[in-house]
Amino acid sequence: MRSDESDPVDTRLGARLAELRAQHGYSLGELADRSGVSRSTLSRAERAEISPTASLLNRLCAVYGRTMSQLLSEVEAEPAPVVRTADQPEWQDRASGFVRRSVSPPHPGLRGELVEGRLTAGADLAYDRPPVAGLEQHIWVLEGALEVTAQDTAHHLGTGDCLRMRVWGPTRFRCAAPEGARYLLAVVRP
Repeated sequence: MRSDESDPVDTRLGARLAELRAQHGYSLGELADRSGVSRSTLSRAERAEISPTASLLNRLCAVYGRTMSQLLSEVEAEPAPVVRTADQPEWQDRASGFVRRSVSPPHPGLRGELVEGRLTAGADLAYDRPPVAGLEQHIWVLEGALEVTAQDTAHHLGTGDCLRMRVWGPTRFRCAAPEGARYLLAVVRP
């Protein structure tokens, strides 16, 4: 839920989600069937009445064939070749305790991007499908501990550990550290 004052990113994101649905010619019901997200939740997200969760955005990205970074970059300023720390946009999923910072915003001509992820202690973030099948991910834990489950295999990662994988099915990121976890995610589209 959001407060009385709209978050400008949520407002732009809602408008972009509505645009994408219109471009694909989907009714709310058709998009609900394709994404597994209820019509009412989709409608509220498009009107920026709620701040969409990472899981909800992931489901929509899977329908639209784009990564979450691509979707979020469409509501942010045009990316520059050098992005200063202060200009790297952050997005929060308050419900799950996940903060995402676009270290290198995606560019249409490039396949890779860097994202910093932060999870609060006990955070558990599950995705039922990848936004793009076969997406390559490299997860480097910078601080804390992280449990990443992919293809029914749990990987326990500590500070400095790196996991490389291709994502074909459900994944889960769980913060296994009492102080939280911070990691770098390198994403490469197939």
